[in-house]
Amino acid sequence: MLIQSPHDPAFIQDPYPVYDTVRAAGPVMFWQDYGMLAAFDHATVHALLRDRRLGRAVPGRTEAPAHLGAFDAVERHSLLELEAPAHTRLRRLVLHAFTSRRIAGLAGDITDICADVLAHLPDGSFDLIPAYCQHVPVRVIARLLGVPEAMGPDLLRWSAAMVAMYQAGRTREIEDAANTAAGEFATFLRGYIEERRSDPRDDLITELIAAEEDGARLSPDEMIGTCVLLLNAGHEATVHSLGNAVKCLIETGSTGALTPDRIEGTVEELLRFDPPLHMFTRYAYERIEVGGHVLEPGDEIALMLGAAGRDPDVFNDPHRFDPDRPKPAHLAFGGGVHFCVGAPLARLEMQIALPALFALAPNLQVAEPPKFADAYHFHKLDRLMVRA
Repeated sequence: MLIQSPHDPAFIQDPYPVYDTVRAAGPVMFWQDYGMLAAFDHATVHALLRDRRLGRAVPGRTEAPAHLGAFDAVERHSLLELEAPAHTRLRRLVLHAFTSRRIAGLAGDITDICADVLAHLPDGSFDLIPAYCQHVPVRVIARLLGVPEAMGPDLLRWSAAMVAMYQAGRTREIEDAANTAAGEFATFLRGYIEERRSDPRDDLITELIAAEEDGARLSPDEMIGTCVLLLNAGHEATVHSLGNAVKCLIETGSTGALTPDRIEGTVEELLRFDPPLHMFTRYAYERIEVGGHVLEPGDEIALMLGAAGRDPDVFNDPHRFDPDRPKPAHLAFGGGVHFCVGAPLARLEMQIALPALFALAPNLQVAEPPKFADAYHFHKLDRLMVRA
């Protein structure tokens, strides 16, 4: 049994020693603080991500309490919370709009956005998270959706409030804020979708309206759920991938690995080495034996993505950052039918934003010891004070 508070200061700053201890003893163990089994090794996590006997849809899901009605209305239509056949249909329709061609076509926009944000960085020491790591992804998401980039502050506020629902230590205050944010964002999107029906543009919302397969189209609620997911999952993960990456590159002296011939491999190693999401859960839909333990139908299990990326059975010298490491697949984007639909966009943003930052400030240094936030199961920096 593992007894480890996700709020423990030492664990927040460096969870990897705990992962190593559990992996060596387990690698599947009951985590008392969460009241569920947790898998810490790459092989088990990889297998369970692809096991159709488990899924994200809550077994026997009931109506949400009244104070979470708006949040629940969005979640019920989210790819993240559905299973086949509803998930299969929705994901196919979304991918009709969210194509690799559309994502690749954003490269010029991302480059321009990075250049503009970098041109307005503060002088002296400053916090890179809000100054760069937040601004770039939120403007990319706004441009992708086709909403005004001036709405960035609203998008950030809505995303932060809703994502807090997935962190340890959820309170009624957090729930109320998330419900308000979900309602405000859904109301805005509903109006914007109607505008795009009569005035189509070259943006994702227009593409989602047009997406069709076998005569089926996305409902307004499904479009809202998809847009909210892209904002919350895509934006939040990219912000903290960038923050963790800059910290790692500076501390390991690895900025030379951002050259065009190495950048793709460097980004994959950054995602393995210190991903922004460390835990992703699944529900069992039938009786399953996992690592000497039994999951009964309805039981939840934590898949420890952060621990899987440091498994010595898969990655040689796993606690060493090596941008030229041979690339066994990391699991930072999950796997199986719920593999992150925004992974290509996140990769592209990192491949452009990181070289752009260090091209402007090749001698960028950390101005004070970085500190991770009490936000598990996310592993994200509270702030990252830097100076050129």
